[in-house]
Amino acid sequence: MRYFIQLSYKGTAYCGWQRQPNARSVQQTIEEALSTLMHEQIEIVGAGRTDTGVHAAFYVAHFDCAAPIADTSKLAYHLNAILPGDIACRSIYPVSDSAHARFDAVEREYRYYIQTHKDPFSRESAWQITTPLDIDAMNEAARVLLATEDFTSFAKLGSNNTTNICHIYRAEWVQIECGMVVFIFRANRFLRNMVRAVVGTLVDVGRGKLTPAEFADIVASRDLSRSSSSAPAAGLFLTDVKY
Repeated sequence: MRYFIQLSYKGTAYCGWQRQPNARSVQQTIEEALSTLMHEQIEIVGAGRTDTGVHAAFYVAHFDCAAPIADTSKLAYHLNAILPGDIACRSIYPVSDSAHARFDAVEREYRYYIQTHKDPFSRESAWQITTPLDIDAMNEAARVLLATEDFTSFAKLGSNNTTNICHIYRAEWVQIECGMVVFIFRANRFLRNMVRAVVGTLVDVGRGKLTPAEFADIVASRDLSRSSSSAPAAGLFLTDVKY
């Protein structure tokens, strides 16, 4: 029997989603909790990888078990009781045996948060930048991404991607309350470290280090060495996965 599990987690204390031999991961933590509750070895497959320190407001994974779960709501309740406070199970529900949390996903959304003044309460959930940012220039540059398919300029080396082609549905900076700015980035898929590399380069546009035209030239160059330093992990959230 196969089940989808919807999750949210704060990634600060973890080496990322994926199980690692010498560091604590979100995947390992959930697998151990499920295996304890279900009295069998459970392995879960996630919708994608999130790196060390990256968060997920909405995440989907699947797992298989030997027998049907009598009460998925009860299992979710007990799972939340033994998971640490920085991981939450939102729901568990049955799916077909062929359903796949990663390969069946058709759209994903990330949001990157920037706090524009010093704030001790958002240090682990936003990039704090107290120098002025030109949001209009950042949005002008971001619109280039909507007409882009090849993201080699933001593809981390050694990721073994079969293709660097992504289809972008939204790329927009939005000013929200308390001096917070968020970059909303939706696509059919994302390359490893792509969002943080894009954000870091767009922030250099906002700081006046690059013009929107220069950003467009970096994108078109398909040259990773020309992109800016990646934005810190703390501000990045996976916020949606659609099937």
